[in-house]
Amino acid sequence: MRLKKLLLFSGIILLAVSCAKKVDYTHTITDGHYLSEAQDKITEVIIHDIFSPPVAARIYSYASLAAYEVAAATDPSYVSLLGQLNGSEKVEFSPSDKVYPPLASLAAYYHVGTGLIFSEDLMHQHRDSTYAVLQEKGIPDDVMEASIAFGQEVGDVIKAYSSKDNYHQSRSFPKFTVTGEEGTWEPTPPAYMEAIEPHWNKIRTFVLDSASQFKPLPPPPFSTDPDSEFFKVAKEVYDIDKMATQEQKDIALFWDCNPYKMNVKGHVMFAEKKITPGGHWMSIAAIASKAAQKDWKGTAEALAMTSISLNEAFISCWDEKYRSNLIRPETYINQHIDETWVPILQTPPFPEHTSGHSVASAASAYTLAQLFGDEFHIVDSSEVAYGLPIREFDSFSQAAEEAALSRFYGGIHYRPAIEYGITEGRDLAEFIWSKVDTKAKNIASN
Repeated sequence: MRLKKLLLFSGIILLAVSCAKKVDYTHTITDGHYLSEAQDKITEVIIHDIFSPPVAARIYSYASLAAYEVAAATDPSYVSLLGQLNGSEKVEFSPSDKVYPPLASLAAYYHVGTGLIFSEDLMHQHRDSTYAVLQEKGIPDDVMEASIAFGQEVGDVIKAYSSKDNYHQSRSFPKFTVTGEEGTWEPTPPAYMEAIEPHWNKIRTFVLDSASQFKPLPPPPFSTDPDSEFFKVAKEVYDIDKMATQEQKDIALFWDCNPYKMNVKGHVMFAEKKITPGGHWMSIAAIASKAAQKDWKGTAEALAMTSISLNEAFISCWDEKYRSNLIRPETYINQHIDETWVPILQTPPFPEHTSGHSVASAASAYTLAQLFGDEFHIVDSSEVAYGLPIREFDSFSQAAEEAALSRFYGGIHYRPAIEYGITEGRDLAEFIWSKVDTKAKNIASN
């Protein structure tokens, strides 16, 4: 009898010790802040590696798509985008019981995003540091291993999909040739850089039928006649830049987002690294997800759909830029109005029409409004890390309109490029949402 009691007591002790060691890790990741932190790191590396706005949008889109696909593979209320996006095929993933979906989603993001940038070590350090924190919070080794492996499995599918979008082939396409014809684009000071991504319209779209599907209205016919419409829109840029209020200057600087800004001091020229316009809107998507208390799946959805909208916006916009090949205000004004004039913002290295900020911002705002509603208060701290203050907006469309106008205030776009760009971005985003579903309840109605 005494032996039985001793064995029973020992069993209770062992059970208690076992239970004490067992940690409930299922609430370790609930919201999207780990995904947002991974995105912040990607943004930092994009700035470090000096990727152009179109290429940056591509990086965000595939990394975010990978994170979202884990959500779709592990929650039946979300619909996979594979099979809906151009050139993609639906894949039936089978995660094991050991997979912790939010960790797998994060792993997929790291796996794909790291494969699209140059400074991989910077991402590896961030990833390893994050994984160490999650392990300290009690996620078991076998769950860590299974979740990371599944994230990489999903990521490999997205990487294979990305490899067929014509990006790598475009790296060997010929450089843009400056024709010197009157009214066409030419390199601008201070660096006189060559045109960026002249063949971006050859990149595979995610949803659009073609790069030119939402071809905007053309700019006014070029003219140097003071009575012409073109001279008047150029003079308008010159006048607003001369009379800009401090608020207008602040708006221009807040939305500058020029990764190619060069500073000249005496005989020394050095680059000032900045966030891209797409990076700014991806930050807003993360800020909105947190404010709306979205879980990791809702955050992944917001990042994926915003980045897809940005990707399509830059393909559409760049298609028009190199079709119209329009002279920038700085060049025109210096040649025909005031040879000493310098815009508030530094002119980026590609043709003028349409405004990339306008197209990308309108597309992003439309997409975010579908997810959160347009009347959504935004405390935009996206630029704080780059020395600029917080700005607040009462809606996504208000933020987009300010971003678009910032290019006019900054002296780098004529008004038609802004107005037509807003229409272009909004129309293409509306088309995206008419073709793509993320929720199972919606797909049944199509």
